[in-house]
Amino acid sequence: MTPRSPLVTRIAIVVGAVVLTALVSMATTLAVSKSIEGNATAINLAGALRMGAFQLLARSAGPVVSGSDQDSIGHMLDRYETKLGDASISNAIPESRGHPLATQYQTILESWATMLRPALQEHDQGTPVSAAMLASTQNYVNDVDQLVKMLEQRTEARIDLLHLIQIISLAFSILIIVALFIDLKNRILQPLRKLVGIAIAVGDQDFSRKANLGGSDELAQLGQAFDQMTSELALTYYELEERARLKTEELEKSHTALQLLHSASRDLFANHDLCHGAIPMLQELEELLGIGPIRLYLHDKEFTEPVEAIATANRERPFYCRDHHCNACLVTPEVYDELPVENNDGRRLLLPIRTPGQLLGTLEVWYPAEEGLSKTSRRLLETLSDQLATAIFLERQITEEQQRTLAEERTVIARELHDSLAQSLSYLKMQVARLRRLNIQGEQRGIHEGILDELSTGLNSAYRQLRELLATFRLKLDTPDLATALEKTIEEFSERLGKPVGLQYNLPLQTLSPNEEIHTLQIVREGLANAVKHADATDISVDVLFESPQVRVRIRDNGKGLPGTDQPINHYGLIIMQDRARTLGGKVEVQNHEQGGVEVTLSFVPKSRNLIPTTASNA
Repeated sequence: MTPRSPLVTRIAIVVGAVVLTALVSMATTLAVSKSIEGNATAINLAGALRMGAFQLLARSAGPVVSGSDQDSIGHMLDRYETKLGDASISNAIPESRGHPLATQYQTILESWATMLRPALQEHDQGTPVSAAMLASTQNYVNDVDQLVKMLEQRTEARIDLLHLIQIISLAFSILIIVALFIDLKNRILQPLRKLVGIAIAVGDQDFSRKANLGGSDELAQLGQAFDQMTSELALTYYELEERARLKTEELEKSHTALQLLHSASRDLFANHDLCHGAIPMLQELEELLGIGPIRLYLHDKEFTEPVEAIATANRERPFYCRDHHCNACLVTPEVYDELPVENNDGRRLLLPIRTPGQLLGTLEVWYPAEEGLSKTSRRLLETLSDQLATAIFLERQITEEQQRTLAEERTVIARELHDSLAQSLSYLKMQVARLRRLNIQGEQRGIHEGILDELSTGLNSAYRQLRELLATFRLKLDTPDLATALEKTIEEFSERLGKPVGLQYNLPLQTLSPNEEIHTLQIVREGLANAVKHADATDISVDVLFESPQVRVRIRDNGKGLPGTDQPINHYGLIIMQDRARTLGGKVEVQNHEQGGVEVTLSFVPKSRNLIPTTASNA
């Protein structure tokens, strides 16, 4: 504590007051006792003066005694005067001339010197004492009595003053001690109890108690420090509790999100259904993390811009939707305005969906700008993007593997057809030629020629269809997608036609499975082959369009069209196209166009495992 410490100052004041009181009491006691020192002797001597006066009077009236001079009246007067001027008496008399004792003592001395002593000296010894002399002696004795009384009163007054000083000192000391105890209680004991209580409460995690100590002493400052400390501890404790609660909630969210991601990954890898497998999981993740919407864009080297594949929230049914019975991604009109746009105050996080050396897509995540995105949420979203990357990569690998498998199977079939059925048809054509060389005469000749013509036509048609089948079976999707394969097919038939063949294509990525792509491509090739070979067309166009939820393929030419039945006799190519359409779960329509030419239309709902379940498609 500093020298100017209030507590030390108060204690010093109290100790100083006690010491001062003791010093004053002792000093005044000493002074008073000193002032009455010798008063008793003076009173005794003064009292003896009365007796001595009467003795002198009696000796003066008595007979003369012969003997020593010590008993003479003169000698007795000298001794009496010596006693009258004794130092014990003069010391008891104040030096101030105006003091009553000094005045009374001076009166006695004057009465002795002027009246009594001369009277005693002039009186003849042995003669009776006169009345005047007796009266003078009595007056003198009365003055001495008065002096004795005044000495006694002065001594008693000094003693009473001494008692009063002691009483005052005692009372003042008691007051100081009482004030000290009260001050100790109010300024030390009570604050200490409060501080101890606060310390105990803090130990019990109760930060509501406050000392509220006034003043500027050390305990008041300590109380203020305790109050500030408890307030800061309470704030820190509540902040830690809040952080622990938020961390617990975040961990619970993370746990739930991980479970959700685990379940969704199993669905994605088991069902291979990106839309139906990912959207419910993403919507649950949005609700869990307080984010959204989430959109998935796929990248392809054939397209300059990423293509949206799925979104958790849309104002209207997206173009790429394959299931019109599903409304999972559609939002109600009440929340239209809540969806983010490019220039709003929301935040957008773009996460790449990649495998080593290959960018597969982008995950777009919107989150509230005022709340931000926690590190845990970001890590979960990065985990989600990794899972999606794995699922998409595996899906593409499976698709490519299926394409290779189909190509190998069709190559085997083509080889078998070439080695068996093609040779058989060639043998039959040779036998028909041999039959034509036979010279059959008679009335059966016409019937025979008709049968041979029918056999020749059928064999030629079958052989041509077989060659188309062989060419088709040998066709492989070596290109990354159907769009590129169609472009190469269009280039091929444009060279055969001598003019460019128009192509319009807008299928979203991964709309069709490898088997559906093969069948679609074969139907397009068959329609183009018919238009080039049989229709004498000069203008051909191909449209491969996605009219949600169907895929519609149109091959249109401006040729001579079909005969009246709209279906040529023994045209096996159309039959094969219809078989392929039934395999796809759709249908093929071949009809003359109002403006001339033929229009071949294929329509079907994709049943790809990448898109929607078969039940939904059939519905």
